[in-house]
Amino acid sequence: MGAAKIKKGDSVVVLSGKDKGRTGTVTQVMPKDGKVLVDGVNVAARHRKPTQANPQGGIDRLPAPMAIAKVALADPKDGKPTRVRFEERDGKKVRVAVKSGETIDG
Repeated sequence: MGAAKIKKGDSVVVLSGKDKGRTGTVTQVMPKDGKVLVDGVNVAARHRKPTQANPQGGIDRLPAPMAIAKVALADPKDGKPTRVRFEERDGKKVRVAVKSGETIDG
């Protein structure tokens, strides 16, 4: 497995689907499934029956996992979607935004 191009805490832009164009922060990455959880994006409503733990019941709105291919890293310079490449700078392997050449971490 290579280095991850998208990591927890990254700011990403949704490229396709009902939330296209929306931005959010990655809260969880599932590399085995090829999915990511983005805060406030791809929110699914779950209707819960009243239980002893939750006597009120109601609707839970939680972000659902989405395909990692549907998101792209937001460029640190202008916030637009960008691809990621790896470079060695000062002896460290860092992620670099392809469009602007800005370092993402480090």
